[in-house]
Amino acid sequence: MTKYLISFPAEAMVLTEDEFVQAGIDSHAVIAEAQAAGVYVFAGGIHEGIAPVLVPAEGPVTPGTHPGSRLTGGFTVLELPTRAAAEDWARKLAAACRCPQELRAFMDDPLS
Repeated sequence: MTKYLISFPAEAMVLTEDEFVQAGIDSHAVIAEAQAAGVYVFAGGIHEGIAPVLVPAEGPVTPGTHPGSRLTGGFTVLELPTRAAAEDWARKLAAACRCPQELRAFMDDPLS
């Protein structure tokens, strides 16, 4: 089975406060469904109040990210048998979050 990343950037969620609260309730329901189905790996949101840093192998840790890098919003990792199944889960999350989701497949790595 393949692990899939389903994600969205923070700026994709253009919601009122009430809509945001309901999106949280709805997205948690989809996560509970994925857990019950045995396909859930991990999910979470990026804490934008904590600034990212670059950590080199040697030398000082510096504020910032790689040029062009921008990871915000939320993401879910599911392990699924087909891309079609991943697309179905992405649709559920898009409806819950009220914004389109990006779908990406992780490369196969027998050690992970």
